[in-house]
Amino acid sequence: MATLQAIRVVREEEGRSQSPRSPEARLGMKVEDLWDIQQGGQLSPTEKLNACFEGIPLSAFPPSPSSQVVEIRSDASLAEAVRLLSEHRILGAPVVDVDAPKDASWMEKYIGIVEFAGIVVWILYQSEPPSPRSPKSGTAFALAANGVTSAVGLNLGPETAAATPGSFFEALISSEIYKNTKVGEISGSFRWAPFLALQKEDSFLTMLLLLSKYKMKSIPVVDDGKIDNIITQAAVIHMLAECAGLHWFESWGRKKLSELGLPLMTPDQIVKVYENEPVLQAFKLMRKKRIGGIPIVDASGRKAVGNISLRDVCFLLTAPEIYRDYRSVTAKGFVMAARDYLEKHEGTSPMMSGMITCKKDHTMKELISMLDCKKIHRIYVVDDDGNLEGVITLRDIISKLVHEPRGYFGDFFDGVLPLPSNSRV
Repeated sequence: MATLQAIRVVREEEGRSQSPRSPEARLGMKVEDLWDIQQGGQLSPTEKLNACFEGIPLSAFPPSPSSQVVEIRSDASLAEAVRLLSEHRILGAPVVDVDAPKDASWMEKYIGIVEFAGIVVWILYQSEPPSPRSPKSGTAFALAANGVTSAVGLNLGPETAAATPGSFFEALISSEIYKNTKVGEISGSFRWAPFLALQKEDSFLTMLLLLSKYKMKSIPVVDDGKIDNIITQAAVIHMLAECAGLHWFESWGRKKLSELGLPLMTPDQIVKVYENEPVLQAFKLMRKKRIGGIPIVDASGRKAVGNISLRDVCFLLTAPEIYRDYRSVTAKGFVMAARDYLEKHEGTSPMMSGMITCKKDHTMKELISMLDCKKIHRIYVVDDDGNLEGVITLRDIISKLVHEPRGYFGDFFDGVLPLPSNSRV
């Protein structure tokens, strides 16, 4: 288990450098200039930051790699979507409605964002009996008939999940529902994100609020009806990491987590899975609680031995053979098998970092440095004995950077989020 102190990354370039080391650092300098202008006023530090971010347009945010600006057609199969996401090493992508007219606006052109996790969870959900009285009706029966472990079933209850063998995952990707279902057909299902885009002239403050308070994982930025950039929570954290040494960042970043009210939850609020519980039970918990990841704990339930997230479900679809010999795939077995696979085939991945922890007396600056260095989305807070005290996500960090002024969005959301009628988001 790694600790923040053990693998802390040195980012101590204090003061302004004559040649900013990255586009993100140059962006930080713009915030610094606005911060200096605000110094003479009567605003609090948070109000100053709000004002600074409101004064910077999204066009200033560094563009994401071209490999991340990927679109998936609504008539692509789930299998094709998984292949595209895997090839580009991304977790989700906007879905283009192939039936939209050529002169369609971006609101008509894009129908949502599909994620790795959404595809897996949707398939698993289709297998769940609609009611105890009809366990083999509808899609559950159809899926079993197409060869997906009819003996075991895919009901995500603890009993059946515990009996699920490793071979189940290979059967999953050979099923007809996986090969033939179109991406557009799962619109509005679990983990399906509605397409909410911003314009290049919109402000940083708007973007930061959507990524934090309004729980958006990523925000496409459109220009002339096309996606010009995609800003993720991780990209914002990377920008903040590159701003180390700037006054506006240091005044906030040097505060301890406890001073900023982190973690947001108490120990008894942590959603967790025991190491010997089935991995499908872990995904069921994440779906039920609408969270992106949970700790794997030992028998005591107090000490974390690993982490499992919805982005890890990609291994169910891209490398199912690694579980073939497992009689029953537990949460701990899932993580260990995936890690062994990565060591042999990739050599580096966020999953290789294992369990990353920190303590309440660490600073926000240290936390951001760690999350950016390890390319992870959450870190677990422990006490001196290693017992879990909470979890801090990228969204939690961004939420402590800005606040929403009264009436800020007005009618912004009216007509911007046309959720499908079958939405379960």
